[in-house]
Amino acid sequence: MTEINETPEIPETPGSEISPEPPASPEPPASPEPPASTEPPISPEPPASAEPPASTEPPASAEPPTSAEPPVSVQPTEVSKEVNKDARMWAMFCHLVGLAALLPVVPLFGGAIGALILWQIKKDDFPFVDEQGKEALNFQISILIYILVAGILIFCVLGAFLIPVVIIFDIVFLIIAGIKANNGFHYRYPLCIRFIK
Repeated sequence: MTEINETPEIPETPGSEISPEPPASPEPPASPEPPASTEPPISPEPPASAEPPASTEPPASAEPPTSAEPPVSVQPTEVSKEVNKDARMWAMFCHLVGLAALLPVVPLFGGAIGALILWQIKKDDFPFVDEQGKEALNFQISILIYILVAGILIFCVLGAFLIPVVIIFDIVFLIIAGIKANNGFHYRYPLCIRFIK
């Protein structure tokens, strides 16, 4: 007698294994949960499957709403870029002459005096030099005030640490301002008291 196989053959696909299907049972599987009642539970805690209540605050990972205004830039102010090569060169000199304050010939006041002289000579020739000369002079006056205050605080020992910090701050930002002015950017110093407007 020949046997007839009642299960149809399923074509094999590469990488898959054929598992025999369990026979269908007419009874539904027993559920571990008790049958649902028509009354809500009395517990003060929400059920684990319930969604949390909607809050009015956006989640921490959500991006802030966008507005029609562009974001504020932290970079130096760039109203326009100066194209005149001579104006850029003299503006750079206005900033870098502040390094004269480090020379023993004209200590402390050399930076402010040098910036004042260059600004007065070239302010009428180039508006860019006028603007950057004022900025350089204001920064040199601010640095002079910071050095004098640190000198007074030297009696409290705090000034011994502040004087080198102010000098390094002065050198770094003078170089940055000189480079930016030579590239034609309208540079503004940080922590600068603007006496001359």
